[in-house]
Amino acid sequence: MSETVMDVRQIMEFLPHRYPFLLVDRIIEIEETQRLVGIKNVSINEHFFAGHFPVKPVMPGVLIVEALAQCTGLLAMKAQPEELRKSLIYYLVGIDKVRFKRVVEPGDQLRLEVEFVKQKRSIWVFDTRASVDGQLAASAQIMCTPRET
Repeated sequence: MSETVMDVRQIMEFLPHRYPFLLVDRIIEIEETQRLVGIKNVSINEHFFAGHFPVKPVMPGVLIVEALAQCTGLLAMKAQPEELRKSLIYYLVGIDKVRFKRVVEPGDQLRLEVEFVKQKRSIWVFDTRASVDGQLAASAQIMCTPRET
């Protein structure tokens, strides 16, 4: 098991999301402003499995992308000076090149990798990947922008 760099309580200090929409359980790697790796433990108790799909539970792809987006927000927030963090929220402004390669099921552990690509004006661009046991589950290029709360 990888060492925890940020636990869920620390993550909640940076992200406004709460149950049932907080989709990152811990951060295991951070390279300041460049790269972040998070973990989402997928449990049969997730609220979305009741309807997606009861006979064959599968994590919705849109929630995998949301988990990746939350990790981009975390990396962007960690890059900000501490005095700005409390007054900013990073909003999702774009998603490109989304691909789904494997289903994510109860019992899987999603490894969420985000890498900073560039910043153009106030738009931050990240390449992202979600994998299970070394197999790519999803990838996307995600854009976000900070806004005052």
